[in-house]
Amino acid sequence: MSELMSELLQRVDAKGVATLTLSRGSSYNSLSIALMETLISELDLIDNDMSVRTVVIKGAGKGFCAGHDLKEMLDSGEESFYSCTFNTCSKMMQRIVSLSVPVIAQVHGVATAAGCQLVASCDLAYAAESARFGTPGVNIGLFCSTPMVALSRAVSQKHSMELLLTGRLISAARAEQMGLINQVVPDDELDLRVTDIAILVASKSRKALSIGKTAFYLQREQPLKEAYETCSQVMTENIMTEDAIEGIDAFITKRTPIWKHR
Repeated sequence: MSELMSELLQRVDAKGVATLTLSRGSSYNSLSIALMETLISELDLIDNDMSVRTVVIKGAGKGFCAGHDLKEMLDSGEESFYSCTFNTCSKMMQRIVSLSVPVIAQVHGVATAAGCQLVASCDLAYAAESARFGTPGVNIGLFCSTPMVALSRAVSQKHSMELLLTGRLISAARAEQMGLINQVVPDDELDLRVTDIAILVASKSRKALSIGKTAFYLQREQPLKEAYETCSQVMTENIMTEDAIEGIDAFITKRTPIWKHR
């Protein structure tokens, strides 16, 4: 097990899973520029760490993430600072999507505005029954336009617009119905459920996970014919990897595969 500890972010590695904990609990883990830059840097390190096959993002304190640090932004009052904040956030969300291993959001408390965007950007998401989600920017005259990018790609148009236009918070059960999260879990079972899922995903070939995740986001934006052409080529390349050859042989001979992650 390895650990990284800082005032902004904590990282603990175990069983192929890197758990990243946002550590600004006193401000509901609001996304200051420093926190976002720290998370991006850690994801860059993870991308080159072959011992990591799954990432979990969670929040310290009473909630997952309440969005941008509005106090930091108002204290600045500079357009250049606002631009830097939103551009850094966009870079962070894209880094999660482009990461070579799956990312799981573990949500408790609130996930609002850019915090909801963070959930929508992750590959999987599990939430406590008491969790709440929303994009309430419209309530303060600041429409959640950047959160809209991830949200509109994670759930349907009507559901996205409901959240964006009303600014209301929704329950974890409603978020599950919308497809924003995978599953609602009793509060006291959230840690165990996410750990089980993370370890299960981490037990797979890192090479296969990377190939599959990259192809998923690529084909999703393509027309049907082009998507099939892309994924046919991807599968052809995939089946020629060492792990695919090992996995197929293990399946035929009824044994557990030994991954080399290449």
